[in-house]
Amino acid sequence: MKSLKNDFPILHQQVNGHPLVYLDSAATSQKPLQVIQALEEYYRSYNSNVHRGVHTLGSKATDAYEGAREKVRRFIHARSIKEIVFTRGTTTSINLVARSYALPRLKAGDEIILTPAEHHSNLIPWQQVAKATGATLKYFPLEADGTLELGKVRETITSRTKIVAMQQVSNVLGTVHPIKEIAQLVHAQSGVIVVDGAQSAPHMKVDVRDLNVDFFAFSGHKMCAPTGIGVLYGREELLEQMEPVEFGGEMIDYVDLYESSWKELPWKFEGGTPIIAGAVGLGAAIDYLEAIGLDHIEEHDRKLARYAVERLSQIEGLTIYGPKEDRMGLVTFNLGDVHPHDVATVLDAEGIAIRAGHHCCQPLMRHLQATATARASFYLYNDEADIDQLVKGLQKTKEYFGNVFR
Repeated sequence: MKSLKNDFPILHQQVNGHPLVYLDSAATSQKPLQVIQALEEYYRSYNSNVHRGVHTLGSKATDAYEGAREKVRRFIHARSIKEIVFTRGTTTSINLVARSYALPRLKAGDEIILTPAEHHSNLIPWQQVAKATGATLKYFPLEADGTLELGKVRETITSRTKIVAMQQVSNVLGTVHPIKEIAQLVHAQSGVIVVDGAQSAPHMKVDVRDLNVDFFAFSGHKMCAPTGIGVLYGREELLEQMEPVEFGGEMIDYVDLYESSWKELPWKFEGGTPIIAGAVGLGAAIDYLEAIGLDHIEEHDRKLARYAVERLSQIEGLTIYGPKEDRMGLVTFNLGDVHPHDVATVLDAEGIAIRAGHHCCQPLMRHLQATATARASFYLYNDEADIDQLVKGLQKTKEYFGNVFR
């Protein structure tokens, strides 16, 4: 995997006089040359709108755009391209499900179940649905390390549970939740499961049919693709029942002065000029990841997480959050009483990029009894040497704030 770093031009630079060590891929991944070149080729050679035109550039752009949809279908093992809706990202995808599927169907007494570890993008939309419909918000109880116990999950789901919305991998703890088993419990009560796959799709094989999920959302920018492109997978029979939430342009079939009709799936949900370049980049990113192999990427990222936990555990005064084992490629921590923003600032002076704050998970921070945390996250272009540099940087941070540790 070490040779892969050569594919990422941005990593070959100095920051504050030090070689860049990029440990913030859970926020956004870097882009390989193959993706950058695909974007450049689109803008240089066949930049055009899709679907509407019959000229050569328009046909080539349409082929690339719809070709990317087929690559996504294959990537997550969906049955049909009708189940693949391009969006701006995970947030937009989840909001589409909340507004188009949940809002018209839920009523007072119905239950929506989340986990307290959800990213705000998979929490606030459901708060709004609950307020608008009178549905009840419930939460699966988290264990001390942020994992879920299936017995407690089973006890929480009832015949009134209409929607379970949850992450597959936590963006704070790296926890990998048993989605397949939870989906089975949800469906046994005739509920629907919505999965936030923002942190899982880049790092592990996803088979939506094997998981038996109803909706699955993820973003391109966390998996080597450009920003501004994402995917909503939805089971065809559910998407057919849903109405669009954006109107005009690409999504229409017939328009009269007083009535209109929509295109078939998936295009009825893609109003306006779509994110063509983003889809082209996403297709190139999928080609890149599949050439490496998602199994290899998952093994690599888990290995780095284990190594990071081992190395960081040796730093006196440092607290690691989340499971000791079975975590995806990130480690969240606090260094004594030093504020995470101060930790990140000192590390940045050493050329090390991490994330600090509440990570859009304020309820989880309260569960962890922390106002904020520092997070180092890894991807296919990282190696053990990057983690060693992180450890050296944290030791320097301890020296800089030495009075805190006396």
